[in-house]
Amino acid sequence: MHTEIERKFLVTDTDFVEEAYVFRRIVQGYICSTPGRTVRVRIRGERGFLTIKGPSDEKGLSRYEFEQEIPPEDAEQLMKLCEPGIIDKVRYWVKAGKHVFEVDVFHGENEGLIIAEVELNSEDEAFEHPHWLGKEVSGDRRYYNSMLIRHPFTKW
Repeated sequence: MHTEIERKFLVTDTDFVEEAYVFRRIVQGYICSTPGRTVRVRIRGERGFLTIKGPSDEKGLSRYEFEQEIPPEDAEQLMKLCEPGIIDKVRYWVKAGKHVFEVDVFHGENEGLIIAEVELNSEDEAFEHPHWLGKEVSGDRRYYNSMLIRHPFTKW
């Protein structure tokens, strides 16, 4: 089993773009977006992925995650089975100290939302806070991608 431990933050400015060492467009949908068990289909660049996530812990920092790369053609076909709503974003990978932040710039119905995530080895692991890192939103379900398909940021 793989447990994902991550913290999420809003982003205060776009300086991270200049610091990024790579970026990719991501389009994803959800076959199941029930709280506590999500099944996600993702196309990242030219690659496809199927991801299953379990329920978050009380703080919203840790949860089970299974991810498998799949052929892009299969990902395209599975997207047709997804619930209504799509996540369209560009992800930037930014190194800060020993960690890498994944910064998502959302488009479409979530235009204007920018979220940075950092994966950790433990919930209390220290990490560098880049100057563009804003308010922490870990555990705030409104910022889960599976919620953003139902309640897009532009409609808040």
